[in-house]
Amino acid sequence: MLPELYRTHLSKYLSQAQLVTIEILVWLLQVHKEVKIERLAAHFPLPIKYESRRRHLQRLFKLPALSVKLIWLPIIQGIIAQKYGDSQRIYIVLDRTQWQDKNLFVVGIVIGKRALPIYWQFLEKRGASNYQEQKALLKPVFKRLKKYEIVVLGDREFHSVILAQWLRKKKVYFVLRQKKDTNIKMPRQDYQQLSALISPGERRFFQKIPVTKAWGYSEVSMGIYWKRKYRGMGGKEPWYLLTNLPSLEEAVKSYKKRMGIEAMFKDCKTGGYNLEGSKASFERLTRLVLLLAIAYTLATSIGQAIRLKGQEQYIGRCRKVKQTITKNSNFWIGLYGTNWVISHEFLKEAVEELMRLTPNKLLFYLRGQRAMTLIQQAF
Repeated sequence: MLPELYRTHLSKYLSQAQLVTIEILVWLLQVHKEVKIERLAAHFPLPIKYESRRRHLQRLFKLPALSVKLIWLPIIQGIIAQKYGDSQRIYIVLDRTQWQDKNLFVVGIVIGKRALPIYWQFLEKRGASNYQEQKALLKPVFKRLKKYEIVVLGDREFHSVILAQWLRKKKVYFVLRQKKDTNIKMPRQDYQQLSALISPGERRFFQKIPVTKAWGYSEVSMGIYWKRKYRGMGGKEPWYLLTNLPSLEEAVKSYKKRMGIEAMFKDCKTGGYNLEGSKASFERLTRLVLLLAIAYTLATSIGQAIRLKGQEQYIGRCRKVKQTITKNSNFWIGLYGTNWVISHEFLKEAVEELMRLTPNKLLFYLRGQRAMTLIQQAF
C-alpha cells in the first residue's frame, strides 16, 4: 500500500481500479527493477492473458490524469513540507540525461546525499537545453516552493548569464558553473578568460565584476575554486562558479550538493530501475518516469526509516571507521530492504527449514527476525 500522502493526491484524479493498479506497479518496480511496459506486463499478477495485461498498462499510461503537474508536484510538495519549515533553505538542481534518442530534463531537490525528482520534461531533440526550456522547467517549481529560500545549482550546461539574471529577478539564489573560456573584467584591466586566473590549490572570489563580453553582467559574483592535490588526489580542474551567494565558501558548499542528482540518475538507470532499457514513446515514458518517481521517493523514505531504526546492517554493508560516508544510500537500503522482506515471505517454509538445520545459530536468527519486523514497520 502507498502512504496516505501519495494515495490522497492520486485518488483525486484516478479511479479506485487505477489507483490499485499503480500500487501494484510500484510494488513490481521495487521487486523486479524494470521500468519497461513489457516487463511490467509480464509480472503483473492480474489473471488475464499477457497481451491483455500489456494493453491494460498501455491504456493506463495514456491517461491525461497521470500528469506531472496534477499528481506529482503536489506529492513532492508534501514530502518537502514534511522535511522543511517555511523560509528554510532548499537546494534545487538542474540537470539532463540522455540515452538512445531520449533526452530527459529534470529539476530535483537535494535531500541528504541524493536528489529527489520534482519536475521533468522530455526534450524532443538531442543535446543541451536552452534558456527558454530551462525557464519553463523552473517556473512550476518556483510556484510550488515559493515559501522556501531556494538555491538553484547547475553545471556547465546552465552557464548562461541570461539565466542568472532571470533567477536574480525571481529573488532566488544560484550557483552556476561556468566554462573555462568565460571572460570577466577586472578593475582597470581588459577582459580575460577564467582559466588564466587560477592555479591548483587556489581560491578566488570576485564581487560585482562584468561577466562575458557580450553581456558585461556585473550584479553577481564569480568564485574560483581548485581543490589542492594531496597524495596524488585532488581536483582535476577548477570550478568557476557564477553566484549571488555572499561568499566563496558558501558557493562551493552549495555546489557540492549538485552531485546528488548524478547519483539519482544512476539509481534510476543501471543502479536501480533500468530506465535506459525503456523504449516507450515520449508520452508513455513521461508517465513511466512518474511511476519511477513514486517508487524512488518511496524506497528512499523506507531506507531512511530503516536507518533510524538502526537495522541497515541487515540490508547492506556498514560504515567503516575511516569512511566519511555510508557504503549504501537510503535508496539502496530501502529498495533491497523491501526485497529482503518479500523474499522471506515467499520462501518462508524453505527459510524455516534452513533455520532448523542450523540450530546453533538460533540466537542470530531471532535477532534477524526482530530486525525484519522493525523493517516491515518502515513500509
